[in-house]
Amino acid sequence: MTQGPSRVEPIVLEGDHVRLEPMTLEHLPGLVTVGLEPAIWTWMPFVVRTPDDLRGLVDAALRARDAGTEFPFVTVERASGLVVGSTRYLAIALEHARLEIGWTWIAPAWQHSAVNTEAKLLMLTHAFEALGCRRVEFKTDAQNEASRAALLGIGATFEVVFRKHMLVRGGERRDSAWYSITDDEWPDVKAHLRARLGRDQI
Repeated sequence: MTQGPSRVEPIVLEGDHVRLEPMTLEHLPGLVTVGLEPAIWTWMPFVVRTPDDLRGLVDAALRARDAGTEFPFVTVERASGLVVGSTRYLAIALEHARLEIGWTWIAPAWQHSAVNTEAKLLMLTHAFEALGCRRVEFKTDAQNEASRAALLGIGATFEVVFRKHMLVRGGERRDSAWYSITDDEWPDVKAHLRARLGRDQI
C-alpha cells in the first residue's frame, strides 16, 4: 500500500459555490458577524453567545490544528465573498487512514443553499483522494434528527449510538450517533453528491 501523507497540510478547497479556507484569527470578525445566532449552537457541545465565546472556540481550533489533531476551515460563499460558517477535519489519524468531519455550522441564511453539500464534497474528495483515507467518520447528538437525516442524505452509513458518550454544554449527557463513509463507498457517494449539486439543493 502506498504511504499517504502524515498530516493535513494547509490547503484551500474551492468549488463552484463555496471556498474552504484554513481558519486564521483574521477570519474572526466574519465569523462573529454570522455566528452568534442561538439556533446554530443548539446541538453543539459548547454554548456560543458572545464574540468572546466565539474567539475562544477559534483559539481552541487553532491550538488543535497546531497539535495536528484537527484542521479547521472557514466556509466562504464564493458569490458574495462572505464567511458563512466553519467546518473541520478532526480526530485525525492518518496513520490509520481515517479522520472525522465535524464541528460544521452554517449561518441560517445559507442553510438551504448548496453550501453544505459542496463543502462536504470538497472535504470528502480531499480526504479520500489526496490524504488516502479509507474511512471518514461523522458523529452527532443522537437526538439531533435534522443532522442525522442530513448525514444519511449525503450518503453516510449509520453505525451505532454511543450511550452517555459526552458531557456537553456545561454537564448535559449526550448520546452520540456515529456514521461513516469508506473508500469502497466513496465513488457512489461522490456521484450522489455531484448529482445533488446539479439540482442545486441539499
